[in-house]
Amino acid sequence: MPSALLPMRPRVPIAPILSASSFRRAGAKADGARLPSVLDAGSARFVTSGRVAIALALREMAVGPGDTVLVPAWHSPSMIPPVLWRGATPVFYRLGPDGAADLDDIAAKAAGAKVLMVTHFFGFHQDLPALRALCDRLGLGLLEDCAHAFIGEHAGRPLGAWGDYAIASSMKFFPIYEGGVLVSRRHDLRTVRLHSAGPAFEAKIALNSLERGFDYGRLPALRAALWLPMALKNAVRQLRARPAGAPAPALAPSSSDSSFDFDPRWVDKRSSLFARAMLRLASSGRIAALRRANWLRLDAALRGLPGVRPMFDSLPDGVCPWVYPLLADDAPQLAARLSAAGVPVVGFGRPLWQGVDASVCPNAARLSASVLSLPCHQELSAQELDWMIATVSGALRA
Repeated sequence: MPSALLPMRPRVPIAPILSASSFRRAGAKADGARLPSVLDAGSARFVTSGRVAIALALREMAVGPGDTVLVPAWHSPSMIPPVLWRGATPVFYRLGPDGAADLDDIAAKAAGAKVLMVTHFFGFHQDLPALRALCDRLGLGLLEDCAHAFIGEHAGRPLGAWGDYAIASSMKFFPIYEGGVLVSRRHDLRTVRLHSAGPAFEAKIALNSLERGFDYGRLPALRAALWLPMALKNAVRQLRARPAGAPAPALAPSSSDSSFDFDPRWVDKRSSLFARAMLRLASSGRIAALRRANWLRLDAALRGLPGVRPMFDSLPDGVCPWVYPLLADDAPQLAARLSAAGVPVVGFGRPLWQGVDASVCPNAARLSASVLSLPCHQELSAQELDWMIATVSGALRA
């Protein structure tokens, strides 16, 4: 899940939540209705998080002790532990001011490297033809990080189809409590054997996914019908917290609760039945169309306000955004002000990995310190979006 710079539940949902609208289909002429997803990029294996998918991809690419993996200098802290789990060393390459991979710096650091990880920040694609050609020339495996880009395309191919392997985070785009995907068009994934995490995991994921919707007033009739199972779930949670000594085994990965931790025990676990069902039932066309519309609405309302500027000049065709990122002059103060007002602020790239600073990549240090993002997901109601825009606008003009 995205990390919220927020100590309490915001007034509008920071990530997609389950509602009756989640099952609607996009209109035939809706903007984004025809965009493919990573599931169109190749064969897929459904796991519990994007970081687990990274670990599996690196294992499939035979990354091991002594190997080097090239990683963008601006990155989620959750990207690095899977590299270390394989015994490999992350080497950080430079980025442009908009997060574009620096091909010259990659080439300069490629000696001895085995894999290049490339991130499509916030759903905006990298220069995939050039990166694919560079990897082929240098003998690097290409791992596409589509954690921000479950839906989208570039140069006639779905995002995820350019890499040797690709990973995605389904819980950033679908109303589910856990979920990640490993994809490959070039390699057979039948050797990736996954097994269920058990009935307690399956029940927790279904109930938590429903509960997040209930918390924001969605599905009221279903909430009333499920009051007993939800009460039992909360009672079990309290009982598990009472005993002293060693904590009970986790029923779900920590990634579901915005942690950056990596637990190898989840590497070979299959995503829940509930999450996999939602990937089939929820319309990716609706998701793309509404996210694009919400991004454009936020852009029209916030562009030009004092103290901030959009990270991207426009929303290109083929892009399904994860969030709406802004560059803030005083990001910590603005984040605190918005958080106090109940606005969900999505954080990315804070903190950078130890040792990664302006000497490694000035743009990474600047982006890490200044980028704040607002949700633009498909489950925001018109009233919630209007309230968020008015509150952010008021905070910026204050």
